[in-house]
Amino acid sequence: MHQALDAFTAIPAYIIGRRLDVLAWNELARLLIAGFPALPTAERNMARLVFLDEAAHDLYPDWETKARDTVANLRFDAGRHPDFRRLWADHNVRGKTRGRKRFVHPQLGELALDYVAMRAPDDPDMTMMIYSAPTGSDAAASLHLLASLAAPSGVTTDLQAEHSL
Repeated sequence: MHQALDAFTAIPAYIIGRRLDVLAWNELARLLIAGFPALPTAERNMARLVFLDEAAHDLYPDWETKARDTVANLRFDAGRHPDFRRLWADHNVRGKTRGRKRFVHPQLGELALDYVAMRAPDDPDMTMMIYSAPTGSDAAASLHLLASLAAPSGVTTDLQAEHSL
């Protein structure tokens, strides 16, 4: 999966573990979602981002949908945040495979991106999230601009020893 992540230079992609821990990301994911490198390893988690980072409401204009999706992916783990408990009570359970998410980037504005989730064949606890935009769309132009800002190294990884790619 690491090689695949490294190959994505024009679209944001990141790898998450079964508890939504962010294990690795490419430069475009860092520029789109931001914050992963600055956080301590234990706090690099998509659920923490959605429920504990006030900026998530700005990043995800459909925050309620993003929050429901996050809760649905974490049904096995109890939460402590009031919004999490409220959504937990809905008993919505589903795996993430594909869809569309809206982001609001501080410089680029709103982007509607399609995503696909790919599970690692040798480690079903890891999932790579890949974002793209329809050719010719405003979001595609924004991703192209984001790619021009990305550092050439491409991939940042913070994988624990047990999650070898």
